[in-house]
Amino acid sequence: MTSTMKLDYTWIDNWARIPVSESGRANGRTHGVCVTNGGNVVVFHQAKNGLLTFDPTGKLVSAVGGDRWLGAHGLTKIVEAGTEYLWLADQDSKEVAKVTLQGETVQTIARPPHAIYEGGGNYTPTWAAQNPANGEIWLADGYGSSLVHRHTRKGEYVSTLDGSEGAGRFSCPHGVNFVMGPGGPELWITDRGNKRVVIYDANGKFQRQTTETHSPCCFDFLGDLVVIPELMTGVKVLHTRTLQVLAEVGASDVVNPSATPPGWPNLAGTPFVKSGMFNSPHGGCFAPNGDIYCVEWIIGGRITRLQRRS
Repeated sequence: MTSTMKLDYTWIDNWARIPVSESGRANGRTHGVCVTNGGNVVVFHQAKNGLLTFDPTGKLVSAVGGDRWLGAHGLTKIVEAGTEYLWLADQDSKEVAKVTLQGETVQTIARPPHAIYEGGGNYTPTWAAQNPANGEIWLADGYGSSLVHRHTRKGEYVSTLDGSEGAGRFSCPHGVNFVMGPGGPELWITDRGNKRVVIYDANGKFQRQTTETHSPCCFDFLGDLVVIPELMTGVKVLHTRTLQVLAEVGASDVVNPSATPPGWPNLAGTPFVKSGMFNSPHGGCFAPNGDIYCVEWIIGGRITRLQRRS
């Protein structure tokens, strides 16, 4: 199947900025982003008060969390019974939590009781997502032992994927998310170290894969579209059914999987970080109108809006 869809975007540089603070200057890396039903943009960044909310114009509305999420990493928005929640993962504290848009805790997931951890294996969760059909929670241990864990909606451990049941053993399953496919919910996983995206059904049965990516970080969906930030670099939009690349925006001419400038990714203030080119895309999401927001893994953070023209 060949798509005739054309996607074109206007680059809006530094659409918003993280608050000026000591922790933001020292770190401040922007890792996760989503758009609420009301049009606000939520950013998860590594600093005090790491959960930021901006209004549709880019004005900061709130910053919450205190010292809780200094290792802010994955962010996934879900909707349950008409109410929006966030699944957050902190790579430093290892916390995985479901919170309200105001950052109030609803649920937490402890380290799964998997044998690899009992034997001393590292556990560093990077992302979490929830099945919209049955509420099951899937947690990616992307920076630890490269596993993806399944839990009941109450947080009880069920089972684990390691990739060998599909396209091959995972290497940094960094991001996870769900989309409704023709046969029901699909679990998408960025198998970043293997330069691919793998897709499972809701029971953990492997379905298909694509190698159209080289360093995929996470997903967000809008209709038949999926946006995938590529760490090294650019943002790609694929068709969820054909897995065809429909657009690639902001790929750098100096950063790629084979070569990076000295000091990468922390190149803020250098000629390498410039409008129209991403440096280290880490989180991305759609707005309901098709715009894309992208946040980057760089000291001081970077928040870009891609305004859809067609």
